[in-house]
Amino acid sequence: MSTHHSANTTLSNEIFSNTSLNVLQCYQCGKCSAGCPVRNFMIDAPNQVVRYVQLGFDDKALTSSTIWICASCQTCSTRCPQNFDIAKFMDAMRETALNKGIKPSEKDSMEFHKAFLNQIENHGRAYELGLVRDYKLKTLNLMQDVEVAPEMLMKGKLNILPHNVKDKKPVKKIFAKSKGGRK
Repeated sequence: MSTHHSANTTLSNEIFSNTSLNVLQCYQCGKCSAGCPVRNFMIDAPNQVVRYVQLGFDDKALTSSTIWICASCQTCSTRCPQNFDIAKFMDAMRETALNKGIKPSEKDSMEFHKAFLNQIENHGRAYELGLVRDYKLKTLNLMQDVEVAPEMLMKGKLNILPHNVKDKKPVKKIFAKSKGGRK
């Protein structure tokens, strides 16, 4: 299949311009959705969001909760027989939605994303306990999931102290560059 971009929707052109991803590359096999570890929490399957963009249903795609629920784990991208980077597509969809003033439909989604990025900026990688702390303080959902914390600590799933990357300068540089735009 040609990688020449020929979808005529505004959003597909914007996605292509920002990422070089051609939404027409996806032929809707559904492997991304079948392997998605958070699919059960989504109303629209990941391939359906791509389809909305292919068909020009830009508003439906940008307001889908799927773009915010996506964990960016790369499972979908690695399974795609067309090598369509759907995780990158979802990132671009979130960024586009924010730039257009479209807020996440899922309550507290934005707070989770901010808390996650804060950990990456400060440590160069995810620090789960810090993520939980930041998220809980922002949303005031202090008691939500508290019953799983002891078991997670006992199994070593939550580290008390963060593990920082050796050289945080490249990470800091990325964040400094990104803060030149929207905050």
